[in-house]
Amino acid sequence: MSTAAVPARTGQVLADLIPSSRVRDAALVAGGAVVTGLAAQIAVPVPGSPVPVTGQTFAALLVGTSLGAGRGLLSLALYALVGMAGMPWFAEGGSGALAPSLGYVFGMVLAAAAVGALARRGADRSVWRMAGTMLLGSAVVYAVGVPYLALSTGMSAGAAIAAGLTPFLIGDALKAALAMGVLPTAWKLLGRR
Repeated sequence: MSTAAVPARTGQVLADLIPSSRVRDAALVAGGAVVTGLAAQIAVPVPGSPVPVTGQTFAALLVGTSLGAGRGLLSLALYALVGMAGMPWFAEGGSGALAPSLGYVFGMVLAAAAVGALARRGADRSVWRMAGTMLLGSAVVYAVGVPYLALSTGMSAGAAIAAGLTPFLIGDALKAALAMGVLPTAWKLLGRR
């Protein structure tokens, strides 16, 4: 009899390693929303932009990857709805449905589903596949957030890109590098149990 642990199979995400129940799923969805809300409070203003650098996108992508597409989407949708209803857990303690940065939150909902679907196919198991997953997730966030920023503020497309995309690329690369180490390492550690 072998004592080596059998690694989790593709088709699972990290959350699937916790025994399944509706209570578990509800707790994971709510917990993901709370983690995203807390990470949004780590905010650094960007001169000339109504959008700060935050931990929010990083948390949203990790939540989606860890929970999978369905739970990740529900978690970020819960985050968005509760924040729009008045909970001050958007970036810098913001809330409501009129913020120019709300498009990024909507993008995070979609990105969580996208990266969760990729994680279910094993994209969170290796450094380079995780890099691609984070790149795609970030692209989804910007694909919704930047046009929303332009529409809500009256900025031109070029101005919205300059204020809502360009200043964030270096930070996103650092967040991606962190995720590239964290998730594949988590799988390796869990595979050794």
